[in-house]
Amino acid sequence: MLKARILTALLLLPLLLAALFLLPDFYWALLMLGVMLIGAREWSVISGYPKHWGWFYVLLTLLIGLALMSQTSHPASLVLYGLAFLFWSILAPLWLRRKWHARPVLAMALIGWVVLIPTWLALVELRAIGPGLLLGLMAVVWVADSAAYFAGRQFGKHKLAPGISPGKTWEGVAGAFLGVTLYGTVWGTWDNSAVPFRSGLMAGMLLLWLLAAFSILGDLFESWMKRVAGLKDSGSLLPGHGGVLDRIDAMTSAMPLATFGLLIIKNFNALS
Repeated sequence: MLKARILTALLLLPLLLAALFLLPDFYWALLMLGVMLIGAREWSVISGYPKHWGWFYVLLTLLIGLALMSQTSHPASLVLYGLAFLFWSILAPLWLRRKWHARPVLAMALIGWVVLIPTWLALVELRAIGPGLLLGLMAVVWVADSAAYFAGRQFGKHKLAPGISPGKTWEGVAGAFLGVTLYGTVWGTWDNSAVPFRSGLMAGMLLLWLLAAFSILGDLFESWMKRVAGLKDSGSLLPGHGGVLDRIDAMTSAMPLATFGLLIIKNFNALS
């Protein structure tokens, strides 16, 4: 399993880097929209939609994406980031705490869009600011995930959420924050002009710690939704990883927050 996971990552990473640094903005937006459409299809399965309704949901997601294609850096995107922040900071933790099992059709459709659409917009907008910035922020999630995995395997004794994701431990969480702290210190020291650190190293580290926390929340939320649906993975597209949602679950909570936070920092600096 770990071998397949590593091989898949080694194959996908060069493709991602090539697309990230070489594709024109328009084609990057289309590529990321395609990824979100696969995620929408997987979400329809998690939601328990019949097959034909699942494809209808994908079509609606495509139409929303196309309608928003020219709306990045627009107040509409800021509203969507705000909705995503409210969902991940209030509703998702409450959902997990109470372990809700209900999957109302309309509510699941709306939640899927709140999870996927702001993520897509964030990947487009952050890349427009700079491919290096987006890569640096995505690496926060990767570092947190990898550090949590290895710290949990080595030291894990105290379960984080045994009824949701039995493999996750508090030691893994500590490892994630330690890994992100080391990564952020190196990044902020090496390039203090990078967007997250323009207000200082501590301000940048605060954003990175929040991203790490939200990435863990996104992972837990998808794990719970799969458990309720009786699924081990969201799909089988990526060997060793499962589906697209299994690979981007932490991104869906972290990337909109990153963009929302950077926009707030930008506006604060402008007012100062």
